[in-house]
Amino acid sequence: MSKLSNNDNNGLSRRSFLKYMGIGAAAGALGACSAGNSENTPARSRAQGEMTYRTNHNTGDKVSILGYGCMRLPTTANDSARDSESVIDQEAVNRSVDYAMAHGVNYYDTSPMYCKRQSERAMGIALSRHPRDSYFLATKLSNFDPAFWPREKSIEMFNQSLEDLQTDYIDYMLLHAIGGRSEDLDPMQTYRARFEDNGILDFLKERRADGTVRNLGFSYHGDISVFDYLMRLMDEGKTHWDFVQIQLNYVDWDDKSNLRRGMPEAEYLYRELAARNIPVVIMEPLLGGRLAKVPKNVEAKMKQRRPDDSIASWAFRYAGTFPEVLTVLSGMTYMEHLQDNLATYSPLNPLNDDERTFLHLAALDILQNATVPCTDCRYCLPCPYGLDIPGIFRHYNKCINDDNAPRDVNDPRYAEARRAYLVGYDREVPRLRQANRCVQCRACEHKCPQQLPIVEHLANISHYTEQLRQGKA
Repeated sequence: MSKLSNNDNNGLSRRSFLKYMGIGAAAGALGACSAGNSENTPARSRAQGEMTYRTNHNTGDKVSILGYGCMRLPTTANDSARDSESVIDQEAVNRSVDYAMAHGVNYYDTSPMYCKRQSERAMGIALSRHPRDSYFLATKLSNFDPAFWPREKSIEMFNQSLEDLQTDYIDYMLLHAIGGRSEDLDPMQTYRARFEDNGILDFLKERRADGTVRNLGFSYHGDISVFDYLMRLMDEGKTHWDFVQIQLNYVDWDDKSNLRRGMPEAEYLYRELAARNIPVVIMEPLLGGRLAKVPKNVEAKMKQRRPDDSIASWAFRYAGTFPEVLTVLSGMTYMEHLQDNLATYSPLNPLNDDERTFLHLAALDILQNATVPCTDCRYCLPCPYGLDIPGIFRHYNKCINDDNAPRDVNDPRYAEARRAYLVGYDREVPRLRQANRCVQCRACEHKCPQQLPIVEHLANISHYTEQLRQGKA
């Protein structure tokens, strides 16, 4: 497999875009969005061959291209433990892990903070039933809370991870969510307070030296200055990064809008890592689920090209095509999601040049959609005033995609769409947790790894909703 050229972002002109979309399609892009749940049932359920593996050129580790993300483990209420107050269904976790192991998945990614602090324990139970050398375990030092910044508290978190995971070593250890900010500190100050000033980075290097940590890296969310600083540490021989986890998908690849928030496009991150031969782990290949539910015109073109493939599989194939990618993480609550991903990666059919161009063009259409670019990570919670921030954005985005967010009282579907929006909003987000309750304290914005202007989005949604209630929008 050859490396991608420097022109892979394909400088796409408006002319090319219109050609892709068809005559007059640009004018109707907003109204051509897909119904929200079209991809809940994958098109395929069985792998056709053996899992594709990538070799870590630094260690020789043979890693499955599909990595098992453990942020969305199933609960006894048959939903995701990330979002639910229900307890994790340990038997369901065990079954999924057993199935994944039997089909070649050997990379499992968790964190002390996932699933309301229960993910590591659940995965420790599930994975300890298998030989320790049959899988690679990735976890994180998730010391976001300043209460965990003191050296002894961060070390306590690290040791608790070992205990909960029922292991005496971590294969892939990450500094979690580098590039974000705390309430009072900028991103660089926050990074230093979490890992350098308290000696925790040195502590983890010592654990790497004694074998308790086999590979040391970081997951990156946020400000470009912090990423560049960590690259300089490696260039200057101060800290060797064995791997790095980044957000990469066909929308983020060349999305210059990220730059307005101080965040580089995914292309920049990938090329900086590839230039240093740093293995890359991919998170958010579906952009918080948005790339499993694309606009209808894009979905139709995908189905025309590969009618038996799920919409999500296009995003997974895209992420897996890059040669420096070691594994692509997917949070799989349900068995059908695991089976669909196995079908995509067993084996991986890399994108050809034409397909890659097609997806970059599709990204232009998706970016034109007036949705909030929230990945539903929930790091913004809890809100001090009880707002369900991801729920608000999730409802608004779904109504945009379903064409149930009316913009004009003269629209013949106005009454129908207005009712769908308002009834759905009150059903999905309790009144006391809706956007109009925001007091603009901005506590959420300090915690958002995407650096979103959350308060601005909430204000816009609040205004729009009130206009709808009055029949004026």
